[in-house]
Amino acid sequence: MKTLLDTYSRKLEERGLARREDISFAALETDVTWNRPDPERELEKIFAGMSITTLLSARPAEPYRTMLDSLVRSQHHPLQARDTETRTFLHDIPVASSADSKTLLPFLRRRKGVIAPGPRLVTTGTVTPEQAFIVFSSMIHSCFVLYCLGYLDRRRKKAFSRKEEQEFEFIMERLPPPPALGPPLARGPFADEETVIAAVVEAGKRTVAAGLVDSYFGNVSCFHNGTIYISQTGSSLEELESAIDACPMDQSSCAGITASSELSAHRRIYTETNLRTVLHGHPRFAVILSLDCPERLHCPDAHRCHTHCRRERSVAGVPIVSGEVGTGPFGLDRTMPPAVARAGATIVYGHGVFCAGRTDFNVSFRRLLEVENTCRAEFLQRARNPSFRN
Repeated sequence: MKTLLDTYSRKLEERGLARREDISFAALETDVTWNRPDPERELEKIFAGMSITTLLSARPAEPYRTMLDSLVRSQHHPLQARDTETRTFLHDIPVASSADSKTLLPFLRRRKGVIAPGPRLVTTGTVTPEQAFIVFSSMIHSCFVLYCLGYLDRRRKKAFSRKEEQEFEFIMERLPPPPALGPPLARGPFADEETVIAAVVEAGKRTVAAGLVDSYFGNVSCFHNGTIYISQTGSSLEELESAIDACPMDQSSCAGITASSELSAHRRIYTETNLRTVLHGHPRFAVILSLDCPERLHCPDAHRCHTHCRRERSVAGVPIVSGEVGTGPFGLDRTMPPAVARAGATIVYGHGVFCAGRTDFNVSFRRLLEVENTCRAEFLQRARNPSFRN
């Protein structure tokens, strides 16, 4: 178990989410094991108060520390983000007034994580350290989206201070640079199942390395010889070697049971177009701009934009559509595939970007990267010049 704690501590550090010295990670087997020799003994009491096996407490690295501090000061509690990861996974993000176990327990019984003073994020897992890691990274993603949207609103209302402006610039200057394209991915068309799977694995790794998805959200697929090869639901996109399902187009196999929840949307793309690869990520600035609608404050459907938006919107020629995960009446399998068929890419409101290619993942990855970098540049334009809107 100590090896797993060290593995996910390293991942937090490698992704710039927390420094190793600020991470306390514990797991309960017969006894509580920590990743460090000076554990937070007060937090061990949480294990006795709820049915969990892992606990993560970490102070985020900059610029996320400053972002969280500003967000906690400027927003009502619990934090109510509008992105898909919050809506379907986190629900809301509680904020605690103290870091003692007695204060944290009620929040952690209700939610997967909590913001504690410091600021620190305290997250839990019921089975493995991986779960606490996922919650931590998802909370950072959702809080960043909420912070940026809040700053845009205050700028437009001219209700911001000089300190807030300085904090914003500090945060933006310390983000990782825009991702670069890098060397080409495997060239298609692919000859057989083995090369298809290798290409899907490679595309997943590159997407995570470029910061275009938080590992466990997003999906990758390739259509070959009547079969969709797609990442499994809940899989890590950087570790897909044993997490790809082969789903026949005629649905003659039950492999789809463990496939990505968006299999039906991928299937529709392959049924109605000659596209052969789909790459889906949750890049932060594309998500932010999809949520930044000028009519939001006055729209009668503002409380259900993710399913009922009727306004045609786009960023840099990429359409923004509504749609929720799944196959219900407002499922993105109804809205996203037609948009991808028209434009080769689309942004789903509050969710992320879907891009497609005809033979391999080179076009879809390049488009995903271009969409995010364009959205990043436009977000900064909007934030620094509130009258600007593309």
